[in-house]
Amino acid sequence: MTERLQKIISAHGAASRREAERLISAGRVTVNGRVATLGESADAAVDAIALDGVPLREPDDKVYIMLNKPRGVVTTLRDEQGRHTVAEYVSACGARVYPVGRLDMDSDGLLLMTNDGDLANRLMHPSHETRKTYHVYVEGEPAKINAAVQSLSQPMEIEGYTIRGAEVKSLRATANGVLLEITIHEGRNRQIRRMCELCDLRVTRLTRVNEGGIALGNLRAGQWRPLTNEEVAKLRGQ
Repeated sequence: MTERLQKIISAHGAASRREAERLISAGRVTVNGRVATLGESADAAVDAIALDGVPLREPDDKVYIMLNKPRGVVTTLRDEQGRHTVAEYVSACGARVYPVGRLDMDSDGLLLMTNDGDLANRLMHPSHETRKTYHVYVEGEPAKINAAVQSLSQPMEIEGYTIRGAEVKSLRATANGVLLEITIHEGRNRQIRRMCELCDLRVTRLTRVNEGGIALGNLRAGQWRPLTNEEVAKLRGQ
């Protein structure tokens, strides 16, 4: 059956569809020995498809894990600038897993990783509105922070795109500000940091603590664990 290359790559657990598009554009994917182009289709049962010269293969088992990503680590499988990547932390999981979405380098916390392309695409697709909750340490005057909580709860415009209001709770005071709990559904690039910037708040730390109803819990920074069957079912909406 003929399908778009990015879909085939995702289904084989080699990358998410979005990442597969970048790989194709970078000339790292070949079909029958020829460098593929973005938008091309192929038949995985007939055509020889390779990534960086290595033929695609069906993953033996579906693997689902969560990583507590440390700050300073990039959410990618390899980095041309030589920075530490999430792949280094999950190399012992027994499969080539890739991140479900992104968590920027300056942020830490829960990062789901899998070789199940269908589930990854479901979680990342905007129509499913996967809930993501963050603990956000902000600095500012108390009156400014109180006003910001109200503003963050309302629709906002970021780079010409209107985002929905977030669910915001003030958890406790800190030495220089407040710890906020912010839940969003869209998850656009650096969304919470940009929202806080618009409210004149300085973010000093941002930690994702929940995604799709799956909680980070007491997992230490740099550690990973397999998801339970119940957690996987929850992510699938079962």
